Amino acid sequence: MYLSRVRVATEGLDSQSLQRLMEGNAYGNHQLLWRLFPEAEERPFLFRQELEKETPVDGTPRGMPLFYVLSRLAPTAVPGLLNCESKEFTPQLEVGQKLAFKLRANPVVARKEEGRRRSRRHDVLMDAKKAAREEGVEDSLTIRERMETAAREWLGDPERSERHGYRLPVAPQTTGYRQHAYRRKGGEIRFSSIDFEGQLEVVEPERFRQTLEEGIGRSRAFGCGMWMVRRLET
Repeated sequence: MYLSRVRVATEGLDSQSLQRLMEGNAYGNHQLLWRLFPEAEERPFLFRQELEKETPVDGTPRGMPLFYVLSRLAPTAVPGLLNCESKEFTPQLEVGQKLAFKLRANPVVARKEEGRRRSRRHDVLMDAKKAAREEGVEDSLTIRERMETAAREWLGDPERSERHGYRLPVAPQTTGYRQHAYRRKGGEIRFSSIDFEGQLEVVEPERFRQTLEEGIGRSRAFGCGMWMVRRLET
């Protein structure tokens, strides 16, 4: 795997593409980052969008979009458009190892509905909000707490975490809940995302290594599912 930090030379974008970039348009940015992998037939990467907090050596101003990209293939910079700093990413994982993590994910839950053969997926946070309202809860703070608790329970669900090779020793922090809607040819893309930050314990190293490579949850093509991990000081 390769972990890359990617910056965009905004002068290389047309006005429409620049607007999508600045708005954090996940669909447009997904298409933009594809240009790092001209030979790939299937998407070989996950990405996470953040903002520059410090002025880099190339003079890019603070507050500009910055991408972290995790890929199976080595990316190729696009002169005049995408600047790329890459390194091989070969995490050495052990049972019981503690890692700090950041994760932007799209938590969903599948519900059976009368008259439908297949289960329908629902935003976990909106599902919790609807359940609270149906119980007669009207206090906005209580509803918000219910929504964030549902998100944390989704990530820490024993079946999910076991399947992906990790355990959450403490509940993570949640911030930045956002709903996304983008139009494209053939329909509309809708999903939500929320940011998690906390600590995890590696339970099954091979499974968690695969989880790092493949991501977790849905909407992985649109900036969700990529784990940012680092070792905790002992």
